[in-house]
Amino acid sequence: MDPKNGSSFTGFILLGFSDRPQLERVLFVVLLIFYLLTLLGNTTIIALSLLDPHLQTPMYFFLSNLSFLDLCYTTSTVPQLLVHLRGADKCISFAACVAQLFVVLGLGCTECILLGMMAFDRYAAVCRPLHYTVIMHPRLCALMASASWFIGFANSSLQTVLTFFVPLCGRKKIDHFFCEVPPLLKLACVDTTVNESELFFVSVIILLIPVALITLSYGRIVRAVLRIKSAAGQRKAFGTCGSHLTVVSLFYGTAIYAYLQPSNNYSQDQGKFISLFYTIVTPMVNPFIYTLRNRDVTGAMRKVFCGGYDSR
Repeated sequence: MDPKNGSSFTGFILLGFSDRPQLERVLFVVLLIFYLLTLLGNTTIIALSLLDPHLQTPMYFFLSNLSFLDLCYTTSTVPQLLVHLRGADKCISFAACVAQLFVVLGLGCTECILLGMMAFDRYAAVCRPLHYTVIMHPRLCALMASASWFIGFANSSLQTVLTFFVPLCGRKKIDHFFCEVPPLLKLACVDTTVNESELFFVSVIILLIPVALITLSYGRIVRAVLRIKSAAGQRKAFGTCGSHLTVVSLFYGTAIYAYLQPSNNYSQDQGKFISLFYTIVTPMVNPFIYTLRNRDVTGAMRKVFCGGYDSR
């Protein structure tokens, strides 16, 4: 018996893209390729950062955290989506939905804060090069990364509890491909204005404080770089910061669209495709953005994968 027709079923039905069966076939192939590339790219970044002593710096410590985060973020949604795209059963248990929402919100919030920490690292490297190793001490780096993860999942705990406290009155069909706050609130049989206002307020804080830190850091970086007389020095400084700015633009652009628009303007179809972008496309392209034109990483790849690893 189909569990969604059983009276004992207490979970949800993720509608996803079920209204577009032709699109489901295409999405399955595309997302499977993207997911494999995500696993390959982010695992490579983490492995190189561990194996090559030249990459054991604050910048690559934070990049390894970002790669691990992206691996977890993608894996929390994409494998389930691939299964649903190929089968008729699109159910998810209540416990799995709660866990998924908790993990997705936690990782998304953590990435917001972590990108701000990475901007501070670039500021210290460019604007305080002589004091960089003193400022970005390993203990401080570990503390900054730990704070990002702690704040991210503390916020997620609050958001998850508030979301599932809303009475759903037996409604089970979620018009999305994973458990996300806006479509879950649409199942409510009570007024959710307070919940939506609280989500908007928290999202503003989580998004805009790191954005302010990033803007301040890069404002000082630009002034510092423009004082460098060497054109080669300017290119190197802008090159190391350009990758981070690209990742920031991709992540914050989609996050702001998803969480900071009024609920009455929220389109489920647009929301699904935006979610696809930040759950699979952004984690896939991040490693490539950071490795393209990065001599440290390409050199480490040649040494580890082509010439054998030399510990000296």
